[in-house]
Amino acid sequence: MNEIYERWLARVDDPELREELLSIRGDEEQIRDRFYCELSFGTAGLRGVLGAGTNRMNIYNVRRATAGLARYLLKKYERPSVGIAYDSRNKSDLFARSAAAVLAAAGVRVHLFSELQPTPVLSFTVRHLGLSAGIVITASHNPAPYNGYKVYGEDGAQLGPEAADAVLAAIREIDLFDGVNPGDFEAELKTGRISYLGEELLEAYYGAVLSQSVLPDIVREQNLSVVYTPLNGAGNKPVREIFSRIGVSKVSVVKEQEQPDGNFPTCPYPNPETREALALALELAKQERPDVVIATDPDSDRVGIAVGTKDGLRLLTGNEVGVLLLDYIARGKRERNALPENPVVVSTVVSTPLTGELVKKYGGEARYVLTGFKFIGGELEKLVEAGCPERFLLGFEESYGYLVGTYCRDKDAVVASMLICEMAAYYKSLGLSLYDAMEAIYQEFGYYQNDVKSFAFAGESGMHRMAEIMARLRENPPKELAGRKVVAVSDIEKGERRDAHGVSKIELPRSNVLIFELTDGFRAIARPSGTEPKLKCYLTAVGRTRAEAETESARLMAAMTALIEG
Repeated sequence: MNEIYERWLARVDDPELREELLSIRGDEEQIRDRFYCELSFGTAGLRGVLGAGTNRMNIYNVRRATAGLARYLLKKYERPSVGIAYDSRNKSDLFARSAAAVLAAAGVRVHLFSELQPTPVLSFTVRHLGLSAGIVITASHNPAPYNGYKVYGEDGAQLGPEAADAVLAAIREIDLFDGVNPGDFEAELKTGRISYLGEELLEAYYGAVLSQSVLPDIVREQNLSVVYTPLNGAGNKPVREIFSRIGVSKVSVVKEQEQPDGNFPTCPYPNPETREALALALELAKQERPDVVIATDPDSDRVGIAVGTKDGLRLLTGNEVGVLLLDYIARGKRERNALPENPVVVSTVVSTPLTGELVKKYGGEARYVLTGFKFIGGELEKLVEAGCPERFLLGFEESYGYLVGTYCRDKDAVVASMLICEMAAYYKSLGLSLYDAMEAIYQEFGYYQNDVKSFAFAGESGMHRMAEIMARLRENPPKELAGRKVVAVSDIEKGERRDAHGVSKIELPRSNVLIFELTDGFRAIARPSGTEPKLKCYLTAVGRTRAEAETESARLMAAMTALIEG
């Protein structure tokens, strides 16, 4: 460990990183934390805390990952090309230019955005320009100290497991300091191997988003008003541009969160799932009394909303927004006689099963995939290849990610924000709020209470502890939880489901996920996070009333917590 540390200290020429290394000299715990492992390159790419070391996000790890990607692409393509985008996080622009320079020096053509852009714009760009791959520098909604590096394939989706493994193999062949040609960004701009993407690309993206409109005139007709916050991220320009084009009559923006700022001074955890991140937007909404409050995360691929009720502003969950969008899109298309036969909604195994019940009302089917939008994109691709892309109504994750249309292969808060506005205007025309619309769905299908609890396990010991817990649950699954019998156990890693009738196969890629099915449609799921040092539990309880569902969910949460911590 100390040998690696000393090599870094001798080779690092970045003044900030060198100062950090000097500050921890002799501190075994701090040195170990930075060097006990390398940042893992998985299907989500790299993600970690900014700083010095093999276990940190820094320019050296970015260059090495990019050199590995370049090797992979040069083996696969005769003339590879890559698009690069970045968000507002600290060092994002530096990492983007560094990646561009490494690729260009290796002989890969680079198309770089000149300013921050949402992640879905990169996915669209890869497809629109026919590029070999794409890179986005972002840590999505992680806390301010984080940054990350996501890689996309030629289909515009994040790399699948096989491709990610191939890139990782190439990375491991490269020495961090001696095996990377860092290139010269300004020189490569002059050669033309790096070029900036222009407004025509963004205009094409806006056109693709607007083409997903279900009821194009409804927003303008209803004089919709919105309070919006981009949470100091990349959504500010594109989301407001779309609001302008669809005719939102009034957009009030949270000034403290309007401009890009990787420190996120008013919301250190810029996650639109949390009330804390929306606190300033909710305060502004008390003054402005908008029809809907909308928040997008730093790379503008996730969106959270709040709506007015008789008891004040209420945040809707990611599952609720997904269900509402599904219902609005299907209903609106049916009103226009544009609803396809056997429509499809694609969601994840940890998202609400209410989706499957609702889509049946419209003669459709729900498909459930592993967590990770690339898997939703994979199901969309199957429909495209089968010649029936119109059957795809919506893809969504409970973690506030949504996609409509086939123009990209990742979640898109820009198109979701547009459709949320349409949806709010549609129900406004009926004298209803989005909260009223959700209550009507619950009254029809039952109250589905979906809760998530994360158990944090920091550092090297935490990773071992998570592995031990998952092994224990796998080897000795519970027979009952909160007084309800466990009727089936699905082990996605083993690819099997066990119930009273025996063992059946699960047709999903292998993943460290355990699903405990209980009586009456109740469910508990455990999985380690793919991007954070956390073990996540997803719970579903169903009741005749909201109070009943919440009570049952709390009991299930207590039982699952005891199981995890026991």
